[in-house]
Amino acid sequence: MKYLLKSGLFILTLSLSLVSCRNIDDDQEEKTEVERLMEDPNNKVEVKDGGDKIKIETAEGDEIKIKKDDGEYKKKIDRADGSESKVKIDDGEVKVKTDN
Repeated sequence: MKYLLKSGLFILTLSLSLVSCRNIDDDQEEKTEVERLMEDPNNKVEVKDGGDKIKIETAEGDEIKIKKDDGEYKKKIDRADGSESKVKIDDGEVKVKTDN
């Protein structure tokens, strides 16, 4: 009986320690890149038209613009080094254009 009680307490302690250590940073991983950029205090964020237009200027000098227009999303990234990327999502079709 004593052996059974000690084993039970050991298993209970072990299971509680494993449960308490799992996935502490789950909410950080679920955030999108845009959400993390918007929460950074060093970045300048402008939201217009009820959230349909978002402009983010990073501390490194990059400028990110996201626009929703008639169910179509457009994302434009102007980097500080002069390169530019454009992403267009229309009806599930993704088009990427990169200029260096």
